[in-house]
Amino acid sequence: MQHLHPIKRPRGRPPKKTDGQLDTKDQLIRQGTTILTEKGFSSTGIVEILREINIPKGSFYHYFASKDEFGLAVVENFGTYFARKLDKWLLNTDRAPLDRMVDFIEDAKDGMRRYDFRRGCLIGNLGQELGSLNEDFRDPLETIFLDWQARVARCLDDAKASGHIPTALNTDEMAAFFWIGWEGAILRSKLVKSTDPLDLFASVFFSSLSHKPPVIERNK
Repeated sequence: MQHLHPIKRPRGRPPKKTDGQLDTKDQLIRQGTTILTEKGFSSTGIVEILREINIPKGSFYHYFASKDEFGLAVVENFGTYFARKLDKWLLNTDRAPLDRMVDFIEDAKDGMRRYDFRRGCLIGNLGQELGSLNEDFRDPLETIFLDWQARVARCLDDAKASGHIPTALNTDEMAAFFWIGWEGAILRSKLVKSTDPLDLFASVFFSSLSHKPPVIERNK
């Protein structure tokens, strides 16, 4: 994935950081993540992001040459953050491999409810909005999906090694299927403001692994 670095320019306010506070670039990326997840890339203006965190436009251009470069930095940051979240659940060896996936799903459902189904997945949202329209975003978004897919595949490999799923199962294909279906379920959940689509997808996914599926709690 392309790694973005602060642009060295004489204009704009220099980086600043005080104890217990995010520096300016981190504030921009965090606020951008929130607004882009809820409203999308095209509908979000830079001024709107700056107004919410009271940062002048000059500070924005100290770090980012354009809105696209800013969007790519938000994408990269979110991809890293979410990979850590996946690892928290999928690498938890205190839980059986498929139960780790259930834990991730339950956490995602809690997050959807917490934000009243407004946010969903930033990468999925931008993939739908920009994937076929902006070539600069296509590869970074797909790279993140492939990274997440590999993490699920490793968890499924653990399930195979422990005898919870058939040894003949193609875990790479099943991991790809998981993210294709999961992102669609996230979009449907936002539409209907319910976790029912996530529950339905999870039940079908685990059933497709050919062993008794873990219990997915519904509408708790």
